[in-house]
Amino acid sequence: MKKFALITLFSLVAFLSKAQNDFDVLLAAGVDDAQRFANDYLAPGTNGLMHSMNANWFNSANAKPLGGFEISIIASAAMINDEQKMFTLNTADYNNVQFVQGPSSQMVSSVLGENDPAIFVEVEYDDPIFGTQTTQFELPDGIGSKSYNLLPTAFIQGAVGIGSGIELKARFVPEIKTNEVSLSMYGAGLQLEFTQWLPADKIWPVAISGLVAYNHINGSYDVTESSGIEGDNQRLENNTNTWLFQLVASTKLPIINFYGGLGYITGKSESDLLGNYRVTDGILTTETITDPFSVSSEVSALRGTIGTKLKLGFFRFNAEYHLSEFNAFSLGVNFGFR
Repeated sequence: MKKFALITLFSLVAFLSKAQNDFDVLLAAGVDDAQRFANDYLAPGTNGLMHSMNANWFNSANAKPLGGFEISIIASAAMINDEQKMFTLNTADYNNVQFVQGPSSQMVSSVLGENDPAIFVEVEYDDPIFGTQTTQFELPDGIGSKSYNLLPTAFIQGAVGIGSGIELKARFVPEIKTNEVSLSMYGAGLQLEFTQWLPADKIWPVAISGLVAYNHINGSYDVTESSGIEGDNQRLENNTNTWLFQLVASTKLPIINFYGGLGYITGKSESDLLGNYRVTDGILTTETITDPFSVSSEVSALRGTIGTKLKLGFFRFNAEYHLSEFNAFSLGVNFGFR
């Protein structure tokens, strides 16, 4: 179970930790510039994670009968395309940042990509002794390269039928804590099979149901050692909440079934840079910045799903693919009785 949780942990921490690269210089230039850059830089990663964590909420439209249950081990991944690895940085939107070379608006790496070749910017700041000063630094890369195109998540999920076409679901990642990182995830869902409420539902060749599901992630990354900035209690905290609304249809065959659906994902991910940061302004002076900024990203997208499920007694296996802002795929190993 812990190994599956670590996959989700990696996805969250890998791109949140990247946000620390060279923020010392950006903070010296001004909190507003640092916040704007961090928001654009992180958004593709947190948005991809929200799509990945909403896969495999269902593997059939046929709700379990009273007392029927299923326990699942699920691994999912959102797919990253080239457009999501970059974002447009327009220095006209910044107060104290300019590109060293090239036009004022350029494509630069998001947390999911890399700058190849390296891109340098010039930052202007005010020194109380020497007046206006400038310095240059390299914009940070992300976690990505041409060979890194997935944002994985994994979790344990349970489902139980309570009768009348109603099925309750829950999923979680056991709380993980290390010296630098903590993570927890949970979710709950309600599936209603409409065809069970119709006359002669047993002779219908397909089942049709609706699903509502909620997901929540709490993550914290201690950056005191890795930020490169003097200070204390430095950490990056993330709070992510999503909702999924899905219409589902599936066949009603004894062994192999096919399912699909059309749904809508909405969610918000908030990341807070907290703690004390002693930022150097020039050579002789420093400034302590407490809890510098918060950034957020939101998703609101339609999603189409296709999948198949193999049932062999208590053992079931399913695979599915999602088409949305971030395409995703998921595999599930399921054990249950119905």
